[in-house]
Amino acid sequence: MTAAHDVEDIRVAAPDGVEIAVRDHGGDGVPLLLLHGAGRNLVDWELVAPLLVAEGHRVVAMDLRGHGKSGGGERPWTFEAAVADVAAVLERFGIADAVVVGHSLGGMVAACCLEELDGTPGAVNLDGHGMGRPEQYVGLERAYVVRRLAEAREIAEAAMGRPLPGGGLEGVLAYNAAMAEELGISAGVLEAGVRRGTVWNAEGEVYLRPERVAGLGMQEAMAGIDLFGLYRRVRRPLLIARALRPNPSTPGMPWVDELMAAYVKGLHADLDELARSERWVEVVGVDATHAMLLQRPREVAGLVADFVRRVGAGEWKARS
Repeated sequence: MTAAHDVEDIRVAAPDGVEIAVRDHGGDGVPLLLLHGAGRNLVDWELVAPLLVAEGHRVVAMDLRGHGKSGGGERPWTFEAAVADVAAVLERFGIADAVVVGHSLGGMVAACCLEELDGTPGAVNLDGHGMGRPEQYVGLERAYVVRRLAEAREIAEAAMGRPLPGGGLEGVLAYNAAMAEELGISAGVLEAGVRRGTVWNAEGEVYLRPERVAGLGMQEAMAGIDLFGLYRRVRRPLLIARALRPNPSTPGMPWVDELMAAYVKGLHADLDELARSERWVEVVGVDATHAMLLQRPREVAGLVADFVRRVGAGEWKARS
């Protein structure tokens, strides 16, 4: 079988002229459009997509603008542009009625599509929560949380679109191989995703996409979106999956573990309340870290397939 990262991309023009790279996994039945997370690309779906095809779905995946092989790296990244890109891909493939399924940043885009695109019958957000609000960090003082979040963002922004430091690409690949071993996931898929998102500048220096302009816009967009406000506005089925296992520790930043543990407590409490109060929203847990696409591909595919089946059967209409 040919690996997904060896298949030729299809190029789709967005309304503003940016070319979006798309992977057609084929299949029949209810169509699905798959979206990846920040700094990643469509290779992340390589293990899940064939399982969804086997479940009886038409499956298409795309690189978000500024990621993978899509254009747009020289423009500020916005959710509005990302939704317009999705609409262009759906039109090009004749699947305007596709359920949009996204992981991490892609899950946030999927929720936006549910509100903005009339033909979207349902959406799935797989662990796409961003960094949340300071008050969600249970047990920590607000001022401390604000300071630490600002520090984390400064670190991310300083590295965005910059040439890789000592070790370059090989250092990044070695780090990802070690993470793959720790998490028990496919090192090959992880490496293929890194290589797809790697580019060289005019000086021959290597860096990882998104480029700086797009990346800084992406950080701003994620910090500014009111996800829970969006969740409460949707009037079509939305499945939100949350990771039940903590991510590996961040080297050199021991405070991140404390911060994320506090955030998870507040986030899960808010998601539980959301599921109780909003008839269009369902929340489930996945026994995995944030890397659930690679850790639990069968579980993720099963969740998505079951969700689509229930949406098609109109089961949400019976909920009060």
